Amino acid sequence: MLTKVYGSAVFGVEATTITVEVNVDKGIGYHLVGLPDSAIKESNYRIAAALQNNGYKIPGKKLILNMSPADMRKEGSAYDVTLAMGILVATGQIQENIKLADYIIMGELSLDGSLQPIRGALPIAIKAKEEGFKGFILPKQNAKEAAIVDDLQVFGVENIKEVIDFIDKEEPLQQTLIDIESEFKQHLDNPEFDFADVKGQESIKRCMEIAAAGGHNIILIGPPGSGKTMLAKRLPSILPPMTLSEALETTKIHSVAGRTMKKGGIMAARPFRSPHHTISDVALVGGGAYPQPGEISLSHNGVLFLDELPEFKRSVLEVMRQPLEDREVTISRAKFTVTYPASFMLVASMNPSPGGYFNDPDAPVTSSPAEMQRYLSKISGPLLDRIDIHIEVTPVPFEKLSDTRKGEPSTVIRQRVTQAREIQANRFSEDENTHYNAQMSVKQIRKYCQLDEASLQLLKNAMERLNLSARAYDRILKVARTIADLEEAPNITGNHISEAIQYRSLDRDGWFG
Repeated sequence: MLTKVYGSAVFGVEATTITVEVNVDKGIGYHLVGLPDSAIKESNYRIAAALQNNGYKIPGKKLILNMSPADMRKEGSAYDVTLAMGILVATGQIQENIKLADYIIMGELSLDGSLQPIRGALPIAIKAKEEGFKGFILPKQNAKEAAIVDDLQVFGVENIKEVIDFIDKEEPLQQTLIDIESEFKQHLDNPEFDFADVKGQESIKRCMEIAAAGGHNIILIGPPGSGKTMLAKRLPSILPPMTLSEALETTKIHSVAGRTMKKGGIMAARPFRSPHHTISDVALVGGGAYPQPGEISLSHNGVLFLDELPEFKRSVLEVMRQPLEDREVTISRAKFTVTYPASFMLVASMNPSPGGYFNDPDAPVTSSPAEMQRYLSKISGPLLDRIDIHIEVTPVPFEKLSDTRKGEPSTVIRQRVTQAREIQANRFSEDENTHYNAQMSVKQIRKYCQLDEASLQLLKNAMERLNLSARAYDRILKVARTIADLEEAPNITGNHISEAIQYRSLDRDGWFG
């Protein structure tokens, strides 16, 4: 007897439906074909024990199990339940009273028959809906995540016996339903990190607001303990709320990486990733023998924070140049090519010198000019060129630290940021590749960042007197446009240019020569 059961394989961030065909013939043997990896080849031991402990068995007959399409490599242990149900129906141990063809069935089996969570539940559910499947049966831990998809019945189960009874005896399974709107609202009203907790640093808060409003990459330069990390962690709390499409795209990436198993459901909060400076190239951009998204993709639609930027290996920093420009990363190998989205805000921090202090005669540790130049030269010009805002962070005085009054909360700042983003969305409505000011091309800068004679003269004088580099010109105009949007001003004025010029510290003479 031939039986077909349906599972799914995740490649990149997209799923492909896999048909598991089980054929029973005369003789003895268990033959699993269709390019399975070691984890799938070992499944017969898990399936045999799980079925035996639930009153069933793998019979002593010749079983041929084919995973189609046979030329696509399958990996992982998520096909255990798919294979087990095919064996039970094909060998006549249970009746197919519920059509197997209507459902995607997936899950890893423990030896007692309980189900362990799988990766990529959301992209699998999206694909199942696209291909017209009625429902998705999967481990209970993944049910909330898959239930994000509308018009697809999602059944979370804890044991294979529940699946068997559903197919054989038509015993109903409990459908998983979630309220996406309430999950979004819960996060927006209660951010984990709030700008109200930050004492002083009003100018830096203003700078972070501008960066959030225009989607600008930013680098914070200051001595240890000045609050760089504290400020960076609070940046996601003032970014505009994610749209449903952004949330789905972000959740999909984290689902593929297996990072949604504990919380489940949709990711309402913008991601904040802070990798250690010892990270490798592959861990940052993604890839590997079995391709997985890297940190830059896990921070998609959110913030990637690189603390102590010069401590990262130069080769690691250089691989970010293309994703920062293209907002996606393509990993090409001999046997595959996969593309992951990588539209993130880069927030970096650094000490001004190896000792941590710059031009401070009272500093406990000092560095020679040669040591400082060697330290700062670890950051290449092309990478720095992609960072719009450079700001110096000074230590907070005691009077501000001891002040018991709360600062402006993130919810108030986020309202101004969201309003500025709406202005930009209207401005770039005809260009599907540009959504906020940081993404403007040279042509768009010339169109939307026109200056009057006084502002142009101010910018010219500043570049000459402060020895600003040529690459700073476009960056200053982009940031000035964002400052104008925060004030709802139709045109850039001299005040906007003046403030934007302040945010190019590393272009000045004395930093990088």
